[in-house]
Amino acid sequence: MANQFHPALLLFGVPGAGKGTQGKLLGEIDGFFHLSSGDIFRALDPDSPAGQEVNAYTARGALVPDELTIRLWKNWLDRQIADSRYNPAHELLLLDGIPRNVSQCEILQQHIQVLKIIHLASSDDQAMIDRIKKRAFEQNRADDADEDIIRHRFEVYRNETVPILKFYPSELVATIDPFGTPAEVLKRIMECVMPLMNR
Repeated sequence: MANQFHPALLLFGVPGAGKGTQGKLLGEIDGFFHLSSGDIFRALDPDSPAGQEVNAYTARGALVPDELTIRLWKNWLDRQIADSRYNPAHELLLLDGIPRNVSQCEILQQHIQVLKIIHLASSDDQAMIDRIKKRAFEQNRADDADEDIIRHRFEVYRNETVPILKFYPSELVATIDPFGTPAEVLKRIMECVMPLMNR
């Protein structure tokens, strides 16, 4: 499929900040299309070559390599367009879990136009760790159950992902408090993104 620029919002934040929860809520609102790289990875057949390769990284809390991540993401996105699930002309693409580093930002410039970065900002690591462990229990997610792996993901996030905030112009970044009920956090996000819906 020919490349085209997709208007996009980035959901960004420390592990456990609620990117997935807010992404799903926003994805239910007309005009948004939520795309989670984590959901794409988890939907892979674990016995397929791609599934085994992705699991080799996620099982130890490491980032999936850029080339593999972008290839899986682009193939999945193209399928959504071909199947009429996503209409780039009428929906804002809401990216959750991608880009994960500056190299991915550079590659994605071929595919997306970033309109806003929603930064769910938390300085309380323990609160986020408690959220993740609760999620592991509720959703049977083994990658969220081991606290050593969780803490490694925080290190990877700070070393690899935080620099993204300096890659994009500061006026694109909206810092949002991730604490409170999902509805309260969603309201804060919507106050930032509603002006974009009338672009």
